[in-house]
Amino acid sequence: MEAPIRARQTLALTLFSLLFFLSRSSPLHILLISNAERRIDLSSHIVKVYLTLKVENAGSTPASEVVLAFPPTQVDHLATVEALATKGKRKKTTLVHLEVKPTELPDAPNDTKYFTIYLANPLSSGESTTLEVLYMLTHSLEPFPAEIGQSEPQLVFYRDSALILSPYHIKQQTTFIKTPSTKVESFTRVEPTNRAGTEIKYGPYQDRPSYSFSPILVHFENNSPFAVVEELVREVEISHWGNIQVTEQYTLVHAGARHTGVFSRVDYQSRSSFNGVSSFRHLLARLPPRVHSVYYRDEIGNISSSHLRTNSRKSELEIEPRYPLFGGWKATFIIGYGLPLQDFLFESSDDRRYLNFTFGCPLLETVVDKLTIKVVLPEGSKDPSAVVPFPVEQHLETKYSYLDVVGRTVVVLEKKNVVPVHNSNFQVYYTFKPIFMLAEPLMLVSAFFLFFVACLAYLHIDLSISK
Repeated sequence: MEAPIRARQTLALTLFSLLFFLSRSSPLHILLISNAERRIDLSSHIVKVYLTLKVENAGSTPASEVVLAFPPTQVDHLATVEALATKGKRKKTTLVHLEVKPTELPDAPNDTKYFTIYLANPLSSGESTTLEVLYMLTHSLEPFPAEIGQSEPQLVFYRDSALILSPYHIKQQTTFIKTPSTKVESFTRVEPTNRAGTEIKYGPYQDRPSYSFSPILVHFENNSPFAVVEELVREVEISHWGNIQVTEQYTLVHAGARHTGVFSRVDYQSRSSFNGVSSFRHLLARLPPRVHSVYYRDEIGNISSSHLRTNSRKSELEIEPRYPLFGGWKATFIIGYGLPLQDFLFESSDDRRYLNFTFGCPLLETVVDKLTIKVVLPEGSKDPSAVVPFPVEQHLETKYSYLDVVGRTVVVLEKKNVVPVHNSNFQVYYTFKPIFMLAEPLMLVSAFFLFFVACLAYLHIDLSISK
């Protein structure tokens, strides 16, 4: 009787020891950060954070993952997270892109969210590596006051922590915050704190345990254009007769402090440097090279206040809405253009055709709350599939156009919280038999032939009732 009890106790102790060993050998316990430097750029309405981490393996087993922690208030505004690893020394230093994925950890304090960086090579015991991390935040600058007049500057709040939120022990860390100008109303001090010009320095702080957090608040002037596209629908229609037609429907809003009071166009035009400093009336769209048949219009009609500059490498379209945009004001418009088919449609090694096009928004320095890209394939296309370098929602639709019988397959890609870094290429693969290109011409020829036969029959048939 005592033998089975002792066996169970021994088994329980063994399992407990194994679980304890595994928990202590996890990356959260065997890694530490010897030095961390964070630079927060607040010069525009898109917050850019550059994080340099020197990670050391203080355990006895190799580690292949590094975990990043974010407070829940930032996760909803997180647009992208990228990581690079540095290799070599001095002039021979190279950067290697690393895979980053969101992850979940049990017993996360205060609903902390995590992203895992997968190292290219496991980090052995006693070794160290340097990681360069870039992440961007949208809608993280809070206008205060929330409403301003035409002649008032725009002040905003930025909330963060003087200490880097991390699941690892950090031996030394420093945070730098860059503001657009020297006009800073106030900022939280967490000693040591220094300010010089447009830069606020927090730290260096020594030996901070994991999940250390010290809230800070920076109140400063930011008159950069808060251009936000609430919804953008881009339709890319492929024609195998040599053309790609692109149509983009914009719903643009100024997401800064709301304008209050009366708008005076006379004051705005005569003293634009003092009146409406936070407004904007010009936007620059970077289009593909060799663009043609460009138009810019809204619900009223064509808008003539646009300028197109083209060369062999790029095309730039400078547009001006019908009125300057102040905080809370909206504008809806459409941009359309054509592109040569041979620049964007190619054939793969497995005899499939694929479109290589740019994801994202052509307007510079804008945030897109919801982006929808519709790739309209030629009628008769089969087996469509999309390859996008980041997670998106995908589904298929059917569109009917002139002389269509079964309709055209439409590959729909949707993504929220899009920033300029998402302007990278994606591919849409499909199969197509060239015989389908003759369908519409044959339908037109058949229709004219039947009409001609009907006319001949009508002219040669005697329908009179007299003899």
